[in-house]
Amino acid sequence: MTVRNFAAEDFGALVRSCGNCSTQYQRTIVLENVEVTAPADRLVGINENFGDSATFRNITIIGDDDRDITICQKYEGTEGGGDPDETGSDPDGTHCRYSSSDITYQ
Repeated sequence: MTVRNFAAEDFGALVRSCGNCSTQYQRTIVLENVEVTAPADRLVGINENFGDSATFRNITIIGDDDRDITICQKYEGTEGGGDPDETGSDPDGTHCRYSSSDITYQ
């Protein structure tokens, strides 16, 4: 899934891989030229155990002075129920693909 040239505000998650669907698939997400305005919880949530990845390019975040919005939340997804566990949110080059130069705060 690619989200390009898009703006969003006041949301929970902009994109979230299903964390507990009965059948799971590997998902590849790209956010490019996206502007988000706080409040928000996270830009993307992915399941690293199913091989999901999210790539971020030219992201602008407005009104998040404390940098509370999570860029990329990783989960351990489940199949067929149960809540997925959070496993981290740092860029790792494999699942969460971005560097500080990809994210601009205003």
